[in-house]
Amino acid sequence: MIKELQLRILPEQAASEQSICKYLSDEQGINPKDICALRILKRSIDARQRTIFVNLKVQVFIGEQPATDAFPHIEYKSVEDRPCAIVVGAGPGGLFAALRLIELGIRPIVIERGKNVHERRKDIAQISRTHVVDPESNYSFGEGGAGAFSDGKLYTRSKKRGNVEKILHVFCQHGASLSILSDAHPHLGTDRLPSIIENMRNTIIRCGGEVHFQTRMTAFLLKGDKVCGIEAEETLIRDGVVEKRLLTFEAPAVILATGHSARDIYKYMYARGIEIEAKDLAVGVRLEHPSHLIDQIQYHRREGRGKYLPAAEYSYVTQVEGRGVYSFCMCPGGTVVPAASGPQQIVVNGMSNSWRNSPWSNSGMVVELHVDDLAESSLAQLPPVPGLEQKGGPLAMLEFQERLEYTAWLQGGMRQTAPAQRMAHFVNGKGSYDLPKSSYTPGLISTPIHFWMPQFISSRLQQGFRNFGRAAHGFLTNEAILIGVETRTSAPVRIPRESETLQHIRLHGLFPCGEGAGYAGGIVSAAVDGERCAEMLSEYLNS
Repeated sequence: MIKELQLRILPEQAASEQSICKYLSDEQGINPKDICALRILKRSIDARQRTIFVNLKVQVFIGEQPATDAFPHIEYKSVEDRPCAIVVGAGPGGLFAALRLIELGIRPIVIERGKNVHERRKDIAQISRTHVVDPESNYSFGEGGAGAFSDGKLYTRSKKRGNVEKILHVFCQHGASLSILSDAHPHLGTDRLPSIIENMRNTIIRCGGEVHFQTRMTAFLLKGDKVCGIEAEETLIRDGVVEKRLLTFEAPAVILATGHSARDIYKYMYARGIEIEAKDLAVGVRLEHPSHLIDQIQYHRREGRGKYLPAAEYSYVTQVEGRGVYSFCMCPGGTVVPAASGPQQIVVNGMSNSWRNSPWSNSGMVVELHVDDLAESSLAQLPPVPGLEQKGGPLAMLEFQERLEYTAWLQGGMRQTAPAQRMAHFVNGKGSYDLPKSSYTPGLISTPIHFWMPQFISSRLQQGFRNFGRAAHGFLTNEAILIGVETRTSAPVRIPRESETLQHIRLHGLFPCGEGAGYAGGIVSAAVDGERCAEMLSEYLNS
């Protein structure tokens, strides 16, 4: 017999399968010896009142074993001798596009400018030690994309674009915890993601696909208005000597899934007259609190999370002078990381390991910025980046990103040390003469962020923090610090595509995909878009 039950129980009762079975015995009269298996279908925490409950939807198998696995597995068959397609980028959009192509009988050739996920980790670790960013292997570039070392959150509000449940199943098939199928806000953890990503790559190769690392796309191969492949530059290291060689990959269709930081691709497309457009953005800072303080605020109790609750999350949004101010990519029990993708940049992001047990919690705190806002005088006062010519037009928002990141680099001492300020001091327009301890390992420099950040952004952040402080007592505090700058919330450019075919509006056979094309925001939505692009590419090849 299978019973499906809705439970509302205390955190200690929901802490383990054993404690849930004890509750079922005590409250439901089910003999624990008769329970052959227990599946948690849904799990969420209700912390709205002082007594905190965990809501569970469970399947209880009484006197019988489950007849099927917890999720359907996909059979990936060999495509070794099948038609091929090129996938540029091995982030979530590119990886899921490649896996879907295999399902559809198409051989993917994946081109990734960065290193594999394990080698990439070494380069990321060097940023804190040497303050040098490898422009091809960093938090944005490399196998797994920006999501691989930025927390692995799988929560998305997008429900119209595809099968989110299938995306979670594919992650589980490649090694993710089954908890992502039940948690209200599923999360993989930066510590677990590399092995999952490597398993996806192995599936692609086992089925006859190709994955080329340290190979950066430089141009499209074009025949009239059709894309027929790409040119790329491969980096080889032999006996300590770096060599470059030019490669050509030919295929009748290309999925372009380069991520939100591939600025060279945007600039190449602009220079070649390939249609792109500036896109609205959100920019601001990364806000870091002691995690115990966030736990106390969110769980409404002095002891905070206690023994049985996870590090608390929050989500804040308000309107200030016609623009949204909101939290973004909240990382409970996490760390702030240096996310620049090149020299003369300071960019910060957040991540958490699967246990979320850091002493700090952080989130992006950003202000909505429209393309039309760039004409506002305080935005235009940022210093230009030496050696980068300003084009404006479709590149206007990208160039604003570059200037704000360069300004933060100057304020941070022209290293990867980041400019920072205590939260209440920022709100009140005061300097911070010292800073609390932080998770940001390259180091911090105290600077008046309220003074040098464009007033359009800083004044709205100040009012937004006042609003959040009124909503959550203790949130607005000098125990928290602002670390600048958070600019990579999404792509600054959109690559227009036809709504039905998902192809570029001018080039046949080019499928702009995921976050870098301006059609996704996060791991799951990028993965969903990758699958959709693969399906449209299949229809294109068969038309």
